[in-house]
Amino acid sequence: MILVKRVYERPAPSDGLRVLVDRLWPRGLTKQRAAVDLWLKDIAPSTPLRKWFGHDPSKWSRFRARYRAELRTRREQLEFLRKKSRTGTVTLLFGARELERNQAVVLKEILQRRRSGPARRKPGAGPVRRSTKTH
Repeated sequence: MILVKRVYERPAPSDGLRVLVDRLWPRGLTKQRAAVDLWLKDIAPSTPLRKWFGHDPSKWSRFRARYRAELRTRREQLEFLRKKSRTGTVTLLFGARELERNQAVVLKEILQRRRSGPARRKPGAGPVRRSTKTH
């Protein structure tokens, strides 16, 4: 299971492995209070992308696309998180105030899609045929 949680929220036993996915350490938060098990700052958006986005809602769709492109170069870290989420809960922690438009949300989408998404068709397998009969 993959959860997303603001790092400033109180840690809970149900969080499982708590992974900070921000490039910068959250302001005013001690390591003890954050209770972060793992800090994967390299899986966070690059500094130029983070600064460009600035949590501007009008840039959300473009941010998602650009961040997904960056994540294509982070396959090893993505696979690590997938494996951990198969055996227990992984909570992706972020520092932003915006709860619905942040990198942890995008990261969760990608991790869940790869885990439980539709099976990919093999190249050259031909078109999918659907019955047109109605009963």
